[in-house]
Amino acid sequence: MALPTVVSLMVSSIFCVITFAGMQVFKTTLGGSEIMTIAGGFIGSILFILLLTAVSNAETLLFGRGFQTKLPEVVLAILVAAIASGSVHRVSFTTCVLFSLVDLFFISRISNSTYGSAQSGKPVAVAPRRKK
Repeated sequence: MALPTVVSLMVSSIFCVITFAGMQVFKTTLGGSEIMTIAGGFIGSILFILLLTAVSNAETLLFGRGFQTKLPEVVLAILVAAIASGSVHRVSFTTCVLFSLVDLFFISRISNSTYGSAQSGKPVAVAPRRKK
């Protein structure tokens, strides 16, 4: 069952803060080995999902139910999550961006299957070319 928009905004915001704080507390552990730097990027991608959820819920509250999250909000969420991961280790920055793009792909697929395509679905009329 889905949470109401206000509750989802608060929960995702609190989890954002907890995730960021956890990354900073365990900075030395996450930057200690190769596998842990990749884990730091994965945790950063979780931060991306939480940030995107919080931003989307805030926009829904401010602009109404029909408002959709667009590219600038997604880029902002990826940058914030990647910078947070980059404060742990440089490799975590890169893996965070890669994991976040994969997450975004699957979020988009789930959204399209649940709510339908974002495109209008109207065919575009193309005039046939004539030979001269």
